[in-house]
Amino acid sequence: MQADAPEGIPAPDLGRRAGRPARGPRPSTGPSLLAPGAAHDPYRLYRVLREEYPLCYDAPLGAWLVSRYADVATALTDARFTGLPHDAAPRGGPAPLGLCHGSPHCAPRRHHTTAPGAMPCHMPDAESVPCHMPDPGSVPRHMVARIERTAYVLARRLAGRQQADLVAEFCRWLPVGAAPGASARPYAVRLSRAATGTTGATGATATTATPCTRHTGLRETALASFLANVLDAPDLLAALRTAPALADRAWTESLRRDPPVQVVLRRTVAEVALSGGTLPAGADVACLIGSAGRDPERFAAPDLFDPFRRDQGRSLTGPVSCPAVLLGRLEAGQGLRALLDAMPRLRWADGFRPAGTGLLTRGPRALLVRPG
Repeated sequence: MQADAPEGIPAPDLGRRAGRPARGPRPSTGPSLLAPGAAHDPYRLYRVLREEYPLCYDAPLGAWLVSRYADVATALTDARFTGLPHDAAPRGGPAPLGLCHGSPHCAPRRHHTTAPGAMPCHMPDAESVPCHMPDPGSVPRHMVARIERTAYVLARRLAGRQQADLVAEFCRWLPVGAAPGASARPYAVRLSRAATGTTGATGATATTATPCTRHTGLRETALASFLANVLDAPDLLAALRTAPALADRAWTESLRRDPPVQVVLRRTVAEVALSGGTLPAGADVACLIGSAGRDPERFAAPDLFDPFRRDQGRSLTGPVSCPAVLLGRLEAGQGLRALLDAMPRLRWADGFRPAGTGLLTRGPRALLVRPG
């Protein structure tokens, strides 16, 4: 998926050399996330921030910007960071990120332990932690069937068209049809139990689990980016027709390269030293998820969409116990399979190229294809 043409992003002030940490908090010297044109190509902006201003205060935004993978991982895992009061993240609980909305029910149980120095399973560096990733067998069968049925109904409606928009006519409706409001609450609880190995549920548990399944917009955006990346890779598309299991790696890679949520807000409760400098206590921090996923210090050739990369790891979408994370993965796999079964010659419409839009949340607004 191509980026929009970058326009209006101010040239960086080269007063500080790349890679040299700041000795302490500094006034804003780098480009702002709110600068005119920044939303056209935030990845170019992220590159400037990682290389020249890994830690800087964005005055128009009113928050410190953290852009390197290691620093973003720290901001999302370290106990010295907490959620902002208005973002629904409980103090010391998981931050709302990616497909997860930060429900306390998505946090690992206190009695679950990890090795010394390891991070809990809901953290972005969870690829280094031995934890259980629920497979489709952990999801209630009737929900798997509903997702599959919804995907095939939507795909077959488009199969006879000369041209269709997958965003408006597929991505928007699959998450809604897969988990209607009437069944979202018990399903959320059952998924969370399966992922964490817990039993029993209370009314409070059901209530706290619903936000992640009730909001479908982020899953819609993530699905659109996933389909855009897959359709942009003809060889991968051909492989997926014979090996559908590859969709799981493609989904994880799409979430790394083009995450639906680009920025997550946190707040420090103590002074924190990062690679780019030191954050003061009580500071609002903008964790640039989109920048972390394309940090060349963590991922080789980070701008390339490569489901076969050896350094893939887990994405920054949320804890494995989050119902929305499980739903998104299932919807991507079942949705792609339904599209390829109904439209074996699925391809881009003549002259169309997908482009991501948005800054805080980002994805393509249209995917024009020729089904036949």
